[in-house]
Amino acid sequence: MSRITLITILLCAVFLFGNTSITAQNTNLNKTTTLMRPPYLKTGDTIAIVAPSGILKNRTAEIEKAKNLLKSWGLFVEVGKNVFNQNNHFAGTDGERCEDLQKAMDDPKISAIWCARGGYGTVRILDKLNYAEFKKHPKWIIGYSDITALHNQLHNEGFESLHALMCTSLQDDANTIKETISTFKEALFGNALAYTLEGSKYNKTGTTTGQLVGGNLSILYSMLGSKTSIDTSGKILFIEEIGEYHYHLDRMLQGLKRAGYFENCKGVLVGDITKVRKNTTLWGSTTEQLILDALAEYNFPITFNMPAGHEKDNRALIFGRTVRLTVSSEQSTVIFDN
Repeated sequence: MSRITLITILLCAVFLFGNTSITAQNTNLNKTTTLMRPPYLKTGDTIAIVAPSGILKNRTAEIEKAKNLLKSWGLFVEVGKNVFNQNNHFAGTDGERCEDLQKAMDDPKISAIWCARGGYGTVRILDKLNYAEFKKHPKWIIGYSDITALHNQLHNEGFESLHALMCTSLQDDANTIKETISTFKEALFGNALAYTLEGSKYNKTGTTTGQLVGGNLSILYSMLGSKTSIDTSGKILFIEEIGEYHYHLDRMLQGLKRAGYFENCKGVLVGDITKVRKNTTLWGSTTEQLILDALAEYNFPITFNMPAGHEKDNRALIFGRTVRLTVSSEQSTVIFDN
């Protein structure tokens, strides 16, 4: 065999195997793994209330309301021993907050873990958590806002979780948050979730299917580059936010985009983005248009007006569950697999 022939064969082999490898990687981007679904709750089960984030100063009334609500559903309640601790900004030290959450995760008698409030602090204990016992006895973990960090970690560990109200949401009259409470209960007890959303002229129409992931935009942005960042390939992303400037919203979306967050995304579900702060230099467009502009190069459906986030009407969402999203300008539907 001549030297030229040998080189030709080697080059062909490199080309063929290189293309095979690239094809496999690209195919892999669109695969999603079915996540473990914790058992739905039933009468007689026990829920643990823990506080992995902000301080609960003067919030005992809300915790009592939360306990009474769960008891009215035939459930038992255990409150973490450190829930009302105070350590500067947080509900106890990192170690104390982690201790309560880890104890509830490890306890086979606990069927769900309800986070008392958000604020800030969950990210400080993420790397301290051990999922060995949780995987033997999986349970629903419930919360929103700062709890997005925990939802991300649960997703990467292979578990569904519940984006829903927290104990401090019960400071409002129960009659003003009926849908918030009822959808929380429906999700916990395994009843089907389906939502019809008010239309918007900003909706980017289409139909898509994928696992629902996401949460608070600031927290998603803060997870970039860490092992807790989620892969949105083949998935539908939910986002919500409160109290940010328009340019902050754009900066976070641009950061997610540059990190490849939307390259293989199947759709975007936009929740409440409220109390947007005014800068001395006006942004010049609506929040909806800001989002559309940031995602202009992608052709997946985008729908607005999902009542979920930091407002009173905060409907339950099951993260990791496959949903069918149908978007038109008149209305959108979000239907969860059951």
